[in-house]
Amino acid sequence: MPSLKDVLAVILGGGRGARLYPLTQMRSKPAVPIAGKYRLIDIPISNCINSEIYRIAILTQFNSVSLHRHITRTYNFDAFHQGWIQIWAAEQTLESADWYQGTADAFRKQTLEIQATGANYVLILAGDHLYRMDYEAMAEYHWENNADITIAVHPVSKEEVTRFGILKRESNGRITDFVEKPKDSQIQKKYISRDDPHTPFLASMGIYMFNTKILMDLLKDFPHHDDFGGDIIPQAIKSNAVYGFDFNGYWQDIGTIRSFYETNLALTTPETPFNFYDAKLPIYTDTRFLPGSIVEDSNLKNVLIAEGCRILKSEIDHSIIGIRSQISAGCMIKDSIMMGSDYYEPDRAGLPIGIGANCYIEGAILDKNVRIGNNVTMRPFPRNKDIDNEKWYVRDGIVVIPKDAEIISGTTIAP
Repeated sequence: MPSLKDVLAVILGGGRGARLYPLTQMRSKPAVPIAGKYRLIDIPISNCINSEIYRIAILTQFNSVSLHRHITRTYNFDAFHQGWIQIWAAEQTLESADWYQGTADAFRKQTLEIQATGANYVLILAGDHLYRMDYEAMAEYHWENNADITIAVHPVSKEEVTRFGILKRESNGRITDFVEKPKDSQIQKKYISRDDPHTPFLASMGIYMFNTKILMDLLKDFPHHDDFGGDIIPQAIKSNAVYGFDFNGYWQDIGTIRSFYETNLALTTPETPFNFYDAKLPIYTDTRFLPGSIVEDSNLKNVLIAEGCRILKSEIDHSIIGIRSQISAGCMIKDSIMMGSDYYEPDRAGLPIGIGANCYIEGAILDKNVRIGNNVTMRPFPRNKDIDNEKWYVRDGIVVIPKDAEIISGTTIAP
């Protein structure tokens, strides 16, 4: 049987991330911070390392400097290790002067790099999902079924079916059909693949394992197919052995501000659906060597606090407080995400980084390095409400303060 040394993992990291704007105003989607101290890209890279897949490439294109910086700081195998993590950025060549036109086109433009690795199998991963997965189990399933392509699938309910690409799978595991986000109930009935009445459908997770030769042939034979989910996979189902690998664990696609907000806050609860503290399967990130956080005379309930913070005489409920966060006295923070800051700053004129005194903040996301003055109020807006302001935004009712923004003292952001 083949081994994981034959596998190349390629992580898609180049999307514009329009639905996560303004969090993607200065960074690509996989570089968006999560859980107070990590980045989204840490999830698939950690899964690869924990699965003993050590050849990892990351395709980047849009707003990629922050992502490049994080990867080069964090992931460095030593000289006695055969693994590597490489960044394959979009580039102009003699054959093409265009940017990546889609997920499949990104691979087409990196054909020479893929072939140069000598890998017999390519594992394609998304850079914006939260989950913990053993890719070795998926690889073994692929080999046991003598598959050309294996797609990781996740059970979903009828209410969720319009959000995903839905696959029709036979009892032997082979996938026979695919439909993208079906809304018609009659079409949905044709794609029921499970006996469970609560989750009768199988959604594609956007995780694919290809035999390298099959991948190269598909990219060559269909030069105008630029996307995997919408183009390559439906075409491959017609002519190749495509199988569905079951994944029943926690999995969240963090594609919108609302999903980002709710996924983060779920991590603060005692029954958190995703455990970052698994000693056997850790999630890796930048080792910053920050001091422990200081909490002075404050009341905290269901709060996730990263290292390097200072919280003075405040109340915080159901919130995430990210690295190096500074919170002045008299604040009330509820149902909010504070990402913290990239650095400590010396005393300077003007607003300091962090939250000033006597602020009330509810239902908000504060991006890195924000400066919030004293006596500022933020409250959530009704669901589905979007507002674009010069220094703040509302997305689906959630107040979002973009990176490096300043909110002057006495400001009120509320319905």
